[in-house]
Amino acid sequence: MKPEVNNPEIGEKRKSPFKSGALQQILAFASLIVLLLFFSIASPNFFEWSNLMNILLSTSVIGILALGTTFVIITGGIDLSVGTAMTLTSVMTGVFITFWGVPTLLGVFLGILSGGVAGLLVGSAVAKMKIPPFIATLAMMMIAKGLALVISGTKPIYFTDSPGFTDIALGTMIPGVDIPNAVLIFFLMAIVGYIILNKTAVGRYTFAIGSNEEATRLSGVNVDRWKIIIYSIAGLFTGIAGVLMAARLNSAQPALGMGYELEAIAAVVIGGTSLSGGKGTMVGTVIGALIMSVLTNGLRILSVPQEWQTVVVGFVVILAVYADILRRSKAK
Repeated sequence: MKPEVNNPEIGEKRKSPFKSGALQQILAFASLIVLLLFFSIASPNFFEWSNLMNILLSTSVIGILALGTTFVIITGGIDLSVGTAMTLTSVMTGVFITFWGVPTLLGVFLGILSGGVAGLLVGSAVAKMKIPPFIATLAMMMIAKGLALVISGTKPIYFTDSPGFTDIALGTMIPGVDIPNAVLIFFLMAIVGYIILNKTAVGRYTFAIGSNEEATRLSGVNVDRWKIIIYSIAGLFTGIAGVLMAARLNSAQPALGMGYELEAIAAVVIGGTSLSGGKGTMVGTVIGALIMSVLTNGLRILSVPQEWQTVVVGFVVILAVYADILRRSKAK
């Protein structure tokens, strides 16, 4: 008997992970509302337009990283390299535009493509060399960090000769609407991620691999090829995040990036994606990223020291993972 991946109704069956995670999404959304209410009461400045835009702007980079990471985690893998790979793509964008004099749009495209190449290399290591995702991405994390420092000469690369570059993140593509492009790009990428995950073969096989990789392989699916594709897509999301980070800072900072991978993974898990694979949604990841940003911003407004902010976020991640464990236990 063939596994369901060959069934023409696979699209319907693959919706079950989304449905089973609906409660987690509702709880995550309720948590977001509670945080918004709490911080709005604790600080009268919290709901000011400028602060809300700061929250969304800070969400954009972490959120896009988390969207790409969602694909990987649904397959049952993990990606620890997105933070430093983001930094490397920022540096490469700076090299293309500032050092080589490439036109801005082409330099942005090449910068994003460099993120895809990083994802391709990680995916190949996982799929072809059979290196566990934790080790493969840990190695890429160190490689990307080292390359970013070597290529930049350990110095920031500034985009002072490309005045329009910052508009990619801080400008606005909708006249009369004071919403930064980075925020609009984040929500646009969330829509793109949703379509890929729920309406394409990539999404179907992402869920299939995470649910039962061996059954998917036995059904005749080239699992290795799809893993490489999935990690490459995640790398492209990382490249976009890297370009936005560089545009927001108007510079490529080679020492930046460490720790971003943990925030991205936390956003994915808080949003209901199971670390064991097979379950997850882009909507949940967007909610998780917003929770992370609101929590960090609210604690900062309340003048909570940075070290305690980290402690609180750590506890939130533990609670999210524990909720995932309880959900899987009940499902069994």
